[in-house]
Order: sequence, then structure tokens, then C-alpha cells
Amino acid sequence: MAIEYRWAGGQYDRLPALAGELVSRPVNVIVAVGGTGSALAAKAATTTIPVIFNLGSDPVKLGLVASLNRPGGNITGIDYFETDLVPKLLEIMREALPRATAVAVLSNPHFADTKPGLQAAQSAARTIGEQLVILNAGTDSEIDSAFKLIAERRPSALVVLPDPFFTSRRQQIVALAARQAIPAIYPWPEYALVGGLMSYGTSLVDAYRKVGVYTAKILKGTRPADLPVEEAVKVELNLNLKTAKSLGITFPLSLLGRADQVIE
Repeated sequence: MAIEYRWAGGQYDRLPALAGELVSRPVNVIVAVGGTGSALAAKAATTTIPVIFNLGSDPVKLGLVASLNRPGGNITGIDYFETDLVPKLLEIMREALPRATAVAVLSNPHFADTKPGLQAAQSAARTIGEQLVILNAGTDSEIDSAFKLIAERRPSALVVLPDPFFTSRRQQIVALAARQAIPAIYPWPEYALVGGLMSYGTSLVDAYRKVGVYTAKILKGTRPADLPVEEAVKVELNLNLKTAKSLGITFPLSLLGRADQVIE
């Protein structure tokens, strides 16, 4: 088996062309990971080659599948519902820092899932009485600029929205958060493992493993229409005690007791 890789490098406008390249090969199956943009690009590129997606938004609302149980057509995949978990990021931050009032939100306007995630964050903020400071970044330099604004505005905490580009730049983001001494919560465990204060979200490793299982089934002859969209249900709370100590933060017992991993 040969695997053809295509990587947009965070430039989401390249995805349609990359999907077209794979269709022209032609390949036997397209694995469209990295969120809504990849899935929509693959769907637009072919109606015959099987497509397996891995995304965090509702695939029915996006028009990718007819229903979760009966996707129909040539596309199915794994939904890790990360957009639905965005309000929980603010709730956990509030639990860790009950006196926080103004919270910065780092978002990528070029990522297809950003708008619903941002709307979910704004709705949650209104419910718990927090003010949001929206910081947009879609390049390395814009990430640096966003943290310069954090230094100027001095919000109490930072929430990083789900975005594959941010995940690929997690060391840069975590280092900048440490430099500004701002408590931050992230959507995936990979951030906490490189020094991020907290993370809450679906296990990407588990979600990608499920994508591999579905891909294998299709290569063995199963039709995408016969594979219901599967939900990745493994959600993890990770706390980094070393980072908390450097920030002078003591996690409440309520959070420590729920943590799936405490990094010391």
C-alpha cells in the first residue's frame, strides 16, 4: 500500500487544490483530516472515491452526510465534536481562576470551524459573566502580534480555540503564554504535554486511530454509506502542575479530582 500525503501547512485556501491532486492520482480512498476545510474540499473534489473525514463540527449541518447513522454517498468519518466543548474551556478556566473577568480568546479567522467555536465561547461568556477579548491570528507573525496585544491589554486568562494550525504551533503559543505569564487553557492534550497550563478536549490520538480503522474497512471493500459516522467520545482533562507553580496557581481539588492526567 502506498500513501500519498498532502499538507496545507495551515494555509486552508490550498486544500481544494490538494484534494484535486489526490483525485487525479487516482487514489483508492481519501483521508481528510484536520477539520471541516479538508472534508469539504475532498467532498467537492470527488463523488466516487471514498472519503473518511475527521472533524469537530456537525457533519450533517455541514452537508457532508445525510445523517450520522446513514451517511449515504461516498463520505463518512469520525466526529470529535470539539466545537461543542468550547464552552467547557471557559467553565474550567473560571473554576481554576474564579476571579478572572476579562478572558482573551485566540482564534484563527481562516479556519472553517472558528466561527461556530467563537459563537459558542461568546454565549458561554455571557452566561458566566466574563468579558472576552478576541485575538485573531492565522500566521506565525500574527500569533506573535496577538501576544503583544495580551501584554498591552492584560486579560486575566487565555482560551485557545481548536485549530490544526494552532496545534502545529503549540510550542510557540505555550512559550509566548509563559513569557506573558498568562494562565491559558487549550483544546487538546498535546498543549499540556509541552508546558501548557491546562487542556480539555477529545483525544486526537483516539480519533485518528478510529480514522485508521475506518480506512482499513474501506480498503477491504466496505462502502462509506454502510459506515455510520462515529463519535470520538474520549475526552481528557490535563493539568500541568509545573506550569501552575510558575504562575502561582493552585488548582482546586474539584479539578484535580477530575483530571485524566496531572503533569508534574
